[in-house]
Amino acid sequence: MKNNRRSFIKLAGLAAAGLCVAPKATLASGGGHSPVKAGPKAEHAKRWAMVIDTRKVHTEEDIKVLQHACHSVHNVPDIPTKQNIKWLWSAPYEECFPEQQNPHLDDDVKGRSYMLLCNHCENPPCVRVCPTKATFKRPDGIVVMDYHRCIGCRYCMAACPYGSRSFNFGEPRDYLDLTKLNTDFPTRMRGVVEKCNFCVERLAKGLQPACVEASDGAIVFGDLADKDSEVRKVLRENFTIRRKPTAGTEPSVYYII
Repeated sequence: MKNNRRSFIKLAGLAAAGLCVAPKATLASGGGHSPVKAGPKAEHAKRWAMVIDTRKVHTEEDIKVLQHACHSVHNVPDIPTKQNIKWLWSAPYEECFPEQQNPHLDDDVKGRSYMLLCNHCENPPCVRVCPTKATFKRPDGIVVMDYHRCIGCRYCMAACPYGSRSFNFGEPRDYLDLTKLNTDFPTRMRGVVEKCNFCVERLAKGLQPACVEASDGAIVFGDLADKDSEVRKVLRENFTIRRKPTAGTEPSVYYII
């Protein structure tokens, strides 16, 4: 009995170690997020950031257009339950900015729908709690996931103050039209977490994120570290706020109010 118990513990330890140090060949195989290789036209930045003009994107219809662009590019399933997967979604002002309530706020501002996504924080708590490093921050500030390393513990979901992550309780491929898949981006498997990735695979080809491209100028994306970038120009010329500033995460997503 003792030998059986000792053998079980040894096997469990080896399995856990294997999850943490999975070989690169395994991590790059189908169904996960393969390493993104930058092409000759790749976009580069020291810290990517996004500015959303809520004066231009402020209705459910506006945001659904952007959501469709994002979800179709990344093979995000539409699951008609509370277990739906979301990379980009909408919410009212009080849900987006609970720490910035004002009883005298303009009705137009309060009545808008706000586009939400992963904030790609400068200090991401999700990265700190992930036991397998499935969630990590790139040198350019984008917080990405390696789906093969994700063991489904959902610590990252508990740590994220913005609710920006979804968990695949079921098989996501059951809710995808397999004839319309984007074959340039992997589908996910049951039991892993997923979220917005700032379209790293598009940046590697010199393209803008899908939602930016579909926004007709209402969303600006660029290098926050470059004082001459379009993002910095927009931030200088407009009043912006970020979600839950007291969390100390330093989000990379700004909202023009």
